[in-house]
Amino acid sequence: MAEVSSLSGGALMHRGPYISVITNRTMNLLIRAAMLFMVGVFLALVLNLLQVQRNVTLFPPDVISSVFSSAWWVPPCCGTAAALIGLLYPCMDRRLGEPHQLKREWSNVMRCVAVFVGINHASAKVDFANNVQLSLTLGALSVGLWWTFDRSRSGFGLGVIIALLATLATQLLVYNGVFQYTSPDFLYIRSWLPCIFFAGVITVGNIGRQLALYEYKVSQEKPHQD
Repeated sequence: MAEVSSLSGGALMHRGPYISVITNRTMNLLIRAAMLFMVGVFLALVLNLLQVQRNVTLFPPDVISSVFSSAWWVPPCCGTAAALIGLLYPCMDRRLGEPHQLKREWSNVMRCVAVFVGINHASAKVDFANNVQLSLTLGALSVGLWWTFDRSRSGFGLGVIIALLATLATQLLVYNGVFQYTSPDFLYIRSWLPCIFFAGVITVGNIGRQLALYEYKVSQEKPHQD
């Protein structure tokens, strides 16, 4: 009986730390997802405000219900997408064995966000001779953003795939009359839209990587403190 109790006690001792690690990882994952969701909501409100003020996008009057003149469903959708993308990027880095080699600091991430907002601002405020010139310029800026703040093959691949899917989803929304663009030049939408999506994916991916790196550093410091 004593031997059985000692074995069961040993099993519980081994299971205890394991369950604790799983619980901590789940909690950290939920915290990161919540933070990324809030980032996505904030960026959606700010960037959509630029588009609406410039009359690049038009929403029907009956769906405009916030002080930022944005349809109510836009921020939650962008927040959910940001959470998924921000969690997917560090996961893909680990799966592919392709660690992020560039500087991993919050100041670098903030610069990436600033460049992304600048690209979106240019799409709404700067007047170009034609849409082709605008699309080429924004495309070059978006690739430059990836080269400056990412440079990973997984980041580029995910950025292209998610940008294409987001563009397709936007086309379906416009086709069904949810909202519209004032001067569509490519299948109901603006031709530069994939460039904006690509830059947004790279930006959110960098935020997700930085949050994952911070969590990793904290988990590495705890054993040394104990």
